[in-house]
Amino acid sequence: MRTLNISISDLEFSKFGIKKDNLSFSELLDLVSNELTRRALNESVEMAGKYGLSGMTMSEITEEVKASRIDAKNNS
Repeated sequence: MRTLNISISDLEFSKFGIKKDNLSFSELLDLVSNELTRRALNESVEMAGKYGLSGMTMSEITEEVKASRIDAKNNS
Protein backbone atom coordinates (compact mmCIF):
# COMPACT_ATOMS: atom_id res chain seq x y z
CA MET A 1 0.00 0.00 0.00
CA ARG A 2 1.18 3.52 -0.74
CA THR A 3 0.59 6.72 1.19
CA LEU A 4 -0.30 9.98 -0.52
CA ASN A 5 -0.13 13.31 1.30
CA ILE A 6 -2.61 15.98 0.23
CA SER A 7 -2.82 19.49 1.67
CA ILE A 8 -6.18 21.22 1.96
CA SER A 9 -7.28 24.43 3.61
CA ASP A 10 -9.11 24.52 6.93
CA LEU A 11 -12.19 25.74 5.05
CA GLU A 12 -12.13 22.70 2.74
CA PHE A 13 -11.49 20.42 5.71
CA SER A 14 -14.69 21.72 7.33
CA LYS A 15 -16.71 21.92 4.12
CA PHE A 16 -16.08 18.28 3.25
CA GLY A 17 -16.93 17.18 6.78
CA ILE A 18 -13.54 15.58 7.39
CA LYS A 19 -13.24 14.40 10.98
CA LYS A 20 -9.74 12.90 11.05
CA ASP A 21 -6.28 13.50 9.59
CA ASN A 22 -5.89 10.06 8.02
CA LEU A 23 -8.40 8.77 5.47
CA SER A 24 -8.48 5.81 3.17
CA PHE A 25 -8.85 6.59 -0.52
CA SER A 26 -12.40 5.18 -0.41
CA GLU A 27 -13.32 7.51 2.44
CA LEU A 28 -11.92 10.49 0.52
CA LEU A 29 -13.86 9.51 -2.59
CA ASP A 30 -17.06 9.23 -0.56
CA LEU A 31 -16.56 12.67 0.97
CA VAL A 32 -15.81 14.30 -2.38
CA SER A 33 -18.69 12.48 -4.06
CA ASN A 34 -21.10 13.61 -1.34
CA GLU A 35 -19.97 17.22 -1.71
CA LEU A 36 -20.36 17.12 -5.51
CA THR A 37 -23.82 15.57 -5.14
CA ARG A 38 -24.81 18.24 -2.64
CA ARG A 39 -23.67 21.00 -5.01
CA ALA A 40 -25.57 19.46 -7.95
CA LEU A 41 -28.70 19.15 -5.83
CA ASN A 42 -28.46 22.76 -4.68
CA GLU A 43 -28.01 23.89 -8.28
CA SER A 44 -31.04 21.84 -9.35
CA VAL A 45 -33.18 23.35 -6.59
CA GLU A 46 -32.00 26.84 -7.56
CA MET A 47 -32.81 26.27 -11.23
CA ALA A 48 -36.22 24.79 -10.37
CA GLY A 49 -37.04 27.96 -8.47
CA LYS A 50 -35.71 30.18 -11.25
CA TYR A 51 -37.85 28.48 -13.91
CA GLY A 52 -40.96 28.08 -11.76
CA LEU A 53 -40.74 24.31 -11.42
CA SER A 54 -40.49 24.19 -7.65
CA GLY A 55 -44.19 24.95 -7.25
CA MET A 56 -45.38 22.22 -9.61
CA THR A 57 -47.20 19.14 -8.37
CA MET A 58 -46.08 15.65 -9.38
CA SER A 59 -49.08 15.33 -11.72
CA GLU A 60 -48.16 18.62 -13.43
CA ILE A 61 -44.58 17.42 -13.85
CA THR A 62 -45.82 14.10 -15.26
CA GLU A 63 -48.00 15.93 -17.79
CA GLU A 64 -45.07 18.13 -18.83
CA VAL A 65 -42.84 15.09 -19.33
CA LYS A 66 -45.51 13.33 -21.39
CA ALA A 67 -46.01 16.40 -23.57
CA SER A 68 -42.26 16.76 -24.06
CA ARG A 69 -41.93 13.11 -25.08
CA ILE A 70 -44.79 13.40 -27.55
CA ASP A 71 -43.24 16.55 -29.02
CA ALA A 72 -39.83 14.89 -29.32
CA LYS A 73 -41.36 11.84 -30.96
CA ASN A 74 -43.25 14.00 -33.47
CA ASN A 75 -40.12 15.98 -34.36
CA SER A 76 -37.84 12.99 -34.99
